[in-house]
Amino acid sequence: MILEYIQAALSRAKYEIIKDEDPFYGEVPELKGVWATGKTLEECRRNLSEVVEGWIVVRLKKGLSIPPIDNYVIEGAREISVSD
Repeated sequence: MILEYIQAALSRAKYEIIKDEDPFYGEVPELKGVWATGKTLEECRRNLSEVVEGWIVVRLKKGLSIPPIDNYVIEGAREISVSD
């Protein structure tokens, strides 16, 4: 379910070229604060995927809601453990 949510989020991502060392910038407008950069569009997309995943984990750990994207919903859990 989380993988499908991430894929749906990435399908809504907006990308642009900026004047920076990593010129590709991407963000998911529906997910506040979710953005990434990269030297190539593909690197930016990979980085953005990792940011979305981390954003989901943080929101779940803090008990914050996660907005639905398309028909994908992630409901919070009280405790989440991440193994090393």
